[in-house]
Amino acid sequence: MGRSVVITGLGVVSAYGLGMDALWEGLCSGTSALSRIESFDAGGFPAKLGGEAPGVRARDCVPKSYRKAVKVMARDTEIAVVAASLAVEDAALVTRVAQNGPTTYPGERLGCHIGAGLISAETQELTQALVTARDSEDQTKVDWRVWGESGMNNLPPLWLLKYLPNMPACHVTILHGAEGPSNTITCSEASGLLSIGESARVIERGAADACFSGGAESRINNMGLIRMHLAGWLAETGDETDGGRVVRPYDPDSAGGLLGEGGGIVILEEKTQAVARGARIYAEISGFGAGQSDPACGEEVDLGLLGAIESALGDAGVVPGEIDAIVPRALGSPAEDALEARVLAAVFGAALERIPLVTIVPNIGNCLAGAGSLAAAVGARCLHEQKLPARIHAGTPGFGLIAGSCAPRGATLRRVLVCTSALGGQNAAVVLGSVS
Repeated sequence: MGRSVVITGLGVVSAYGLGMDALWEGLCSGTSALSRIESFDAGGFPAKLGGEAPGVRARDCVPKSYRKAVKVMARDTEIAVVAASLAVEDAALVTRVAQNGPTTYPGERLGCHIGAGLISAETQELTQALVTARDSEDQTKVDWRVWGESGMNNLPPLWLLKYLPNMPACHVTILHGAEGPSNTITCSEASGLLSIGESARVIERGAADACFSGGAESRINNMGLIRMHLAGWLAETGDETDGGRVVRPYDPDSAGGLLGEGGGIVILEEKTQAVARGARIYAEISGFGAGQSDPACGEEVDLGLLGAIESALGDAGVVPGEIDAIVPRALGSPAEDALEARVLAAVFGAALERIPLVTIVPNIGNCLAGAGSLAAAVGARCLHEQKLPARIHAGTPGFGLIAGSCAPRGATLRRVLVCTSALGGQNAAVVLGSVS
């Protein structure tokens, strides 16, 4: 019998702002934070709306001695560093960053698992180097021979260290003295939940007593938008200014999804130690499951997601009818949503007609590597508050799902399922349980 694992800290960065309270209040308000992209000119893209996270400044949450390192933090890394700092504060932990006495946990008993994506290089850094490798006959093109011989040498000296996907976990572990098991998982939307599952297993088997866990990513940039547009996942927004009217989960007529940037870092702790130190407990990790799909197989039911959910339910020792709410992926992309809906129907059957869904993409966008952990943070807050937030939907959801527009409401919640698939076919599911 493994040790029990609980969530004691929620650190969130989203388009609503910094902190879990900002996200929760935004969700309960029933308004969307998806609006016109302002950090760069997105006028040439079909999708001109997104969920940009305001106020992300890693230098505000690191000691003066570490501020030089902020210069080599990509946007994704800054989001993770800020979210981790918020999680530590919310959990009332003392870590190495405090520099003022003994820490809550010894460094070797504190782990870190953070999901990351393909961190996009900043456009200005790339173009400053690319212009030094112009084609001599056509100045609008790059001569890749010249680029290889000399142009790439004009990138900043520490350029590579800024964009490695393990940099979010690297900086978080250094700052907070997490010297226990550490890993970076790069599985798109499944990254955050897979990281939470990894941390839970590490604590269950006694390799650590607490872990930073979650994910962070920003695709609100030129590379991110074009990649996701070419993948066919983004809506053409035209003159629309309210993204909540664009993203319509499980609606066959939805124009598609929209991107967000953000991250969720949660603090997981071994239950008896969390109770002993008087920690506030949001939820217990009751079950975890993972699975792999073949995106090219064309199956009617995503067997990877199906297996992940069934494994999580089995790990928790519950049957589908004992789930009180579901926080799914719910992208607003018709093809992806249809696959997910068929899986939910296959798992839950008739019980699905009474299980409400908590959808957050119409509010903050698809945050990719940060999506799963943001969903887990919302699920944990639902259990803690015994409440479901408002739901945005400007259309008509199909498949018999309880996913239409509604106001926030109180609910009796014992178990919440959080589940997601991902662009590359990875899948993860976590059952969160209430703690009396």
